Order: sequence, then structure tokens, then C-alpha cells
Amino acid sequence: MNLFIILKLLSSITSFFRQSIKVLKLDSAKIFAVLFTFSLCLSLSFSAFSPSYAKSSTQNSGANPGANTSIAAVNVVRMGYQKSAVLALVKQQGTLEKQLSPSGVSVKWLEFPSGPPMMEALNANSIDFAAVGEGPPVFAQSAGVPLVYVGNSSASPEGLAILVRNNSPIKTLADLKGKKVAVAKGSSAHFLLVQALSSTGLQYSDIQPTYLSPADARAVFEQGKIDAWGIWDPFLAAAQKSGGARILRDAKGLASWREFYVTSRSFADANPQLVKQILESVDKVGKWAKKNHRQVAEVLSPQMGIDVASLELAETRRKRYDVLPFSNEVVAEQQKVADTFLSQKLIPKQIKVADAVWKPK
Repeated sequence: MNLFIILKLLSSITSFFRQSIKVLKLDSAKIFAVLFTFSLCLSLSFSAFSPSYAKSSTQNSGANPGANTSIAAVNVVRMGYQKSAVLALVKQQGTLEKQLSPSGVSVKWLEFPSGPPMMEALNANSIDFAAVGEGPPVFAQSAGVPLVYVGNSSASPEGLAILVRNNSPIKTLADLKGKKVAVAKGSSAHFLLVQALSSTGLQYSDIQPTYLSPADARAVFEQGKIDAWGIWDPFLAAAQKSGGARILRDAKGLASWREFYVTSRSFADANPQLVKQILESVDKVGKWAKKNHRQVAEVLSPQMGIDVASLELAETRRKRYDVLPFSNEVVAEQQKVADTFLSQKLIPKQIKVADAVWKPK
């Protein structure tokens, strides 16, 4: 298929989503869900005509025509990571390379600013493995991305909170009524905010949500342009250390704040031993990180542009470094996240999280 046809396809997709937004008069939350799906369509359109995709498709059809599985055994594993997460430490220490070297598998690291772009890359067959928070895989599953959960970390609810300024008159969650609250849409903090408001008898419509990235939210928070801010570590710790913020409510009893390890179903089914080795490397680094908060802070500080003291505070309450198998409890927690986002019309359809839990054959 030539470039002209590809461009026509993308033009048609763009026109469709523009008309959907215009005709259906979607609100901002629905637009967010539409645009998330749109980005996945774009990534699929480009990847479908890339050499790597064509090679993978040829291998699949040749092995088993009509099957929607598997990729051949790989000699390179592509790891998507964020510079604040456990995989950044795995990369820095070279643990995975050492683990996979005897089997002849090399590692390619690809950095992403957040979870949603990683899920798009996974869908486009641009990465093989990622570690993300609660929200991104829920959005991805609802958009049809064939991901599977292969593990999760322990909960770290102390590292997720709603902040107000030290001199704020807001003393309780009930005081948030009518106030402007910043949060990253679809994030763990968004889920916490919904849960926190519900716990005190407020509806989400009782506040004025302001959807901002952590960096943008911090700026307007410090300027006093918003009343509260839902955020996670290490940005949470940095705001505390600056002396200008206090915790109104953390996530204890409301949200778990775990790390989720995900890959595509085809990759996991074709490479179960490789998935096991990746998780073993993550767990090994995690055990070291739990005992060496200062060293972890020193490693991450230049990467994140956050001072060592703030990062060390975040590390003292962070338990998101280990690897645990998916339990019924964790499935229920993640299902609650999905149901909450559905109730807020942030995802387009109901999903069953259990369907995306990988069961090795």
C-alpha cells in the first residue's frame, strides 16, 4: 500500500473524530477518551506500514495463518520506562542486561514521559514491556489494546495525596466544595480525588477540576491559582520539602497506588521465560532500592531535576519496587479504578480487568 493511501486513511480517521466531537457535543472528559482512542489509531496506522511490523506480521502468518498470536522468540527486548520508576533503576544498574546476556538477548531502553504514551507504543508493537500506574492500562484496555498484566508491586498509599498550601483555610475534604482542584486526568491521583470526595459525601461535580500535568500544576499551585492539588511522589515530596504545602488527605484507605508490569498478550505467550527473567531483574533491583533510599535518590535526582532530599523523602514511603503475582484482591482494586473512570465517562466502555491478567500456559 503506497503513501497516498496511508495519508488518505489518516485523513479519514481525523475527519471522523472531528465530526464525532462536533456532532455529539462531547464534554471535556469524553473528548479525552476520544482523543486517547484517536492516538491509538494513529500509532496503529503508522506502525502497520513499518518494516518491523511487516516482519512480525509475516512471521505470524507464516507460523499459523489466521492466528492472532505469536511473535517469534526475540533477540532484543524493548523496555518502555519512565525516569521516576523502578525500571529507570534497572536500566541504570544494567541488571537486566546481565540477566539476559547468557541467552543471547539484548535490551533496548525507550523513555516515555508518562504511562499513556507507553500504552500506545505497546499497541503499536514499538515496545515489549512497561511499568505503569493504575490508570493507563485501564484506558488502554478500554480502547482495545491487547495488553496483559504480568505482575504488580506492593501498595504505597502514603505516596499519593491531595495537597493544599500551608496557609490555606481548607482543613477538611468537605472544605473542597466549590474549590479548584488540579489533577492529571486519568491518573492515580484522579482516582484518589474521586474516592476522597465520595468519602466525605461530596460529588465530583461539587468541585472545579483543573486537568494539568504535574509540572504545570505545581506552578499554578504555588501561585495560588488553584486551591488544592492531587499528586504523587516524588512531586508530592518536592512540594512538601519546599515548605509551601501540606497534605490534606493521603491515599490510605482510599487507593493503593501500585506499579503494574504489562506487556502484550502475544509477547507474553511467546516468551514466558523472558517475562519471568524481566520480573526477576525488577524484583532484584527493588530489594536493593528498599534498603538504599539515599543512593536511589542520588541516582534519580539528575534525571528528574528534583533535589536529593525530596527524593529521599519519597523513597522512605515508596514500596512500589517489588514484584508480586496478581491476586484476587488486586484484580478487585483495579476493577474499582475502571468502574470509577467509567462512571466519570473517562473511558468509553466497561471492561473486565480479569480478562487482561496473564495466565502462563
